[in-house]
Amino acid sequence: MNLSKREFIQVMGAGTMAGMSMGAYAQSSASTAANGLYDIPKFGNVSFLHMTDCHAQLKPIYFREPSINLGVGSMQGNLPHLVGEYLLQVAKIRPGTAEAHALTYLDFEKAAKRYGKVGGFAHLATLVKRMKASRPGALLLDGGDTWQGSGTSLWTNGQDMVDACKLLGVDVMTGHWEFTLGMERVKEIIEKDFAGKVDFVAQNVKTNDFGDPVFKPYVIREINGVPCAIIGQAFPYTPIANPRYMVADWAFGIQDENMQLMVNEARGKGAQVVVVISHNGMDVDLKMASRVSGIDAIMGGHTHDGMPVASIVSNKGGKTIVTNAGSNGKFLGVLDFDVKDKKVSDFRYKLLPVFSNMLPADKEMDALITKIRAPYESKLAEKLAVTDGLLYRRGNFNGTGDQLLIDALLDVQGADIAFSPGFRWGTTLLPGQAITREWLLDMTATTYSYATVTEMTGETIKTVLEDVADNLFNPDPYYQQGGDMVRVGGLTYSCNPVGKAGQRIGDMRLKGQLIEAGKKYKVAGWAPVAEEARHQGNKQVWEVVETWLKAQGGRIKPRQLNTPKIMGALPNKGYAV
Repeated sequence: MNLSKREFIQVMGAGTMAGMSMGAYAQSSASTAANGLYDIPKFGNVSFLHMTDCHAQLKPIYFREPSINLGVGSMQGNLPHLVGEYLLQVAKIRPGTAEAHALTYLDFEKAAKRYGKVGGFAHLATLVKRMKASRPGALLLDGGDTWQGSGTSLWTNGQDMVDACKLLGVDVMTGHWEFTLGMERVKEIIEKDFAGKVDFVAQNVKTNDFGDPVFKPYVIREINGVPCAIIGQAFPYTPIANPRYMVADWAFGIQDENMQLMVNEARGKGAQVVVVISHNGMDVDLKMASRVSGIDAIMGGHTHDGMPVASIVSNKGGKTIVTNAGSNGKFLGVLDFDVKDKKVSDFRYKLLPVFSNMLPADKEMDALITKIRAPYESKLAEKLAVTDGLLYRRGNFNGTGDQLLIDALLDVQGADIAFSPGFRWGTTLLPGQAITREWLLDMTATTYSYATVTEMTGETIKTVLEDVADNLFNPDPYYQQGGDMVRVGGLTYSCNPVGKAGQRIGDMRLKGQLIEAGKKYKVAGWAPVAEEARHQGNKQVWEVVETWLKAQGGRIKPRQLNTPKIMGALPNKGYAV
C-alpha cells in the first residue's frame, strides 16, 4: 500500500479517536453527545468494521484500562505501550472527555459514574447498523475471543455468543479462546451455525498429521465492486497458553511464510485490498507487518489494546496499517479505504467507544439477550457480597479483582502462596456495587478453571515466574504470548522487565524470609493446562472463591495489591501508578 504524506498526520493522531473531540458536546445530553461522537463522515469506497475480544459480554459493563502496560526493547515508549496521559498526548485527546475515559484509567471512578457503562451487544448493534447505513457494503470483522468469558457462554457451550454474533451481522472471524470449547464443538458451530452466514478463517492452523488447512485461510468478498481479501490469523500459541488436549489434532504458529503465500495468492485472484483479521497481539502484528508485504491492514486483537490511532509499518512492498480494537465490546474500529486504480490510495481510521447511555439498545438484539439470559438470570444475579473498593483486572502485574481471587485461594486452600493467571479478560466493579455470581464468572469462566493445590520447591516457583516474565517481556515480539504476569499472593519479589531471560526475578520472600530453592511450599492456583487436572476431581475456582465471599460478613474491604518491586525498566511511558 502506498500512502500520501498525510500518513504521518494519521500516526500522530491529529484527527482524534472519533474524528473530533467531543468539545462542546462533552456536557450535552446523551443523544446530542452521541451525534458528536458517532457522526463520522464517510470516506472512500471500501469499509471494514472491527470488533475483538468481547469475551462474551452481552450486557453493558464497567472496564478500567491499565495503568501499567510496559513496553520493552523497541516497543518502549511506543504504541500500544502508552498509558494514561501519554496515550492521550499521542492521540491528541483532551483529558476529562468521554474519549479519554474510554481509553485510560484516569479518574476512573468519577468518570465511570459520569459516562456510565460501556459495551453491551444491544448498544453495539445500534452502532454497527449506524455505521453500515453510512457505509454501504461494509463488512463486520470479529477478531475472536468471543465465545468465552461469561457464565452464559460457559453454560451454553458458546451458543449464546454464536446466536448474538449472527444477529449482529458478523461477516468474518478468527479465533483463540473459541478453541477451548474443543475441536468438535468449534467445527460443529462453523459447519452448522455459521454455514452460509459467517466465514471462520485462519491461515495458521493445520492438521498435525498431513499439514492440511483446518479452516479456510481467507475469503474474498466484493465491497462496492472492489474484490477484498480477508485473511485469518488465529492465536499462534493456543496449544501452549491453553490446554493442548483441547486442540490435540491441530498445529498452530505464526507462519509468516504461509501468510505471504496467502497474500500473494489472494492478490493473484484479483484482490485489490488485503486485510488480515488477527489474534496475534499488537506487538506481534507490528513485527509481522514489517516482514510480510502486500497487506493493506492488520486489524488485531488478543492484547486488548484500544488504539485510537493507526500505526503504519514499512516493509519491502510498501506500508501496512496496524490497528487494535480493545476488548469487552467496548470499542468498534472503523477503517475506510479509498481504492483507485485497483489499489488503496488513502484511508481513514476511527476507534469508536461504545457508551451504552449514548446508544439506544437495538430492540431485536435486546430481546435475544433477554431470551438467552432468562434461564440463568436468578443464578447470575445472586449477591455474594458488596465491595468497598474498586475491583478491576488489567495491569501487567496485578489488579484488585485478581487480588480478591488470590486472597480467597490463600484462605480457603490453606496455602503459603497463591497464583492467579495473568488473563486480561474480566470486568470492573465500582465501590458499593454488589459482587454477584455473574461478576465472579466474568473473572473466572473457562472450560478448565479447576482450583489446584500443589507442592512446589522454591526453584520451581522461580522458574514459573521467570517463564511468564519472558512470555511478557521478551524483546522479540515473536516470543511473546500476550496476557500479563501471573498474579502472586503470599510471596513478594522483584522483577526486572529489561533483564535477560532467567534473570528477571529476584528477592523472593515469604513473610519476609527468603525463599529457599530446595524447600517445598504449598501453592494454590487455578486454570491448569495439564490434561490430568480435569480428572482429579478438583472444585472450580469460582466455587472456592464463592465460599470465601459468603464468609466475609457481606462486605469486602478494599484489596491491598501485592505487586513486585520494578527494577531497571523505569521511567517508562507504559507505567503510571
